[in-house]
Amino acid sequence: MNCPRCDRCKTAVLVLLIAAFAPLCSAGDGTPSPVLLSSDTIVERLMAANARRAEALRGYRGKRFYHLDYHGFLGGHEAEMQVQATYIAPDRKDFKIVSESGSKLLLSRVLMKLLDSEQEAQRQQNRQELELTPKNYEFALTETQHTADGDFYVLTVTPRRRTKYLYRGKIWVEARNFAVARMEGEPVKNPSFWISHTQIEYRWANIAGFWLPVHNQSVTQVRMGGKALLTIDYTEYQIVGINPATARQSSSKTPELPPPDAVSGAPH
Repeated sequence: MNCPRCDRCKTAVLVLLIAAFAPLCSAGDGTPSPVLLSSDTIVERLMAANARRAEALRGYRGKRFYHLDYHGFLGGHEAEMQVQATYIAPDRKDFKIVSESGSKLLLSRVLMKLLDSEQEAQRQQNRQELELTPKNYEFALTETQHTADGDFYVLTVTPRRRTKYLYRGKIWVEARNFAVARMEGEPVKNPSFWISHTQIEYRWANIAGFWLPVHNQSVTQVRMGGKALLTIDYTEYQIVGINPATARQSSSKTPELPPPDAVSGAPH
């Protein structure tokens, strides 16, 4: 005959064991993972949220620090440049060189070209090719992530055509604000014959309610041999213009990725 008291003891021990091991099976700090949505819904909310932010943001200033390190058949060369960047809505970017040092060739042929490429990408026709829309990309949800930095939807992005403005890779969409917080990928089309492969990682952060770039790193393999490592750090943001009519939306403004030839450091 089973002892009721023994059964109660066994039950109590089982409850204690479940309580002890439950945290090991939960996600992070116990906060539930992001609500599972379809990739179409995530992209729709991303586009809508970015339209509101783009309509509200009228201007900002910030500093950038570019560092390029190249090693190859030409030997080793480095270059650095600090830039004051100013954005004026809807499509103007101005750059002022604060300081520069290192290889004159890398400064003139690479770093200055990055600024030119970014300004070129601001033109309306080019901006449309940069947009994260179903017109330019196919999207597929691969996973959801719950981390100390927040909850994210991870989507693969596959270009619908081969142009110098599109990427193949992944984006991390922040689940609370529906903003792109991270991108990893490669240009679907090499920006130069001299480049065999470029891998780019881009990160954004919430600055006073607006998601702005904070770090970029690209590793470029040069076709004739060699490797270029470029890092760009974005600091000291100042929001200088906000549209008070934040409820007004513009369907023409959609999230964009930076043009590949504005964030890759190949000495071409």
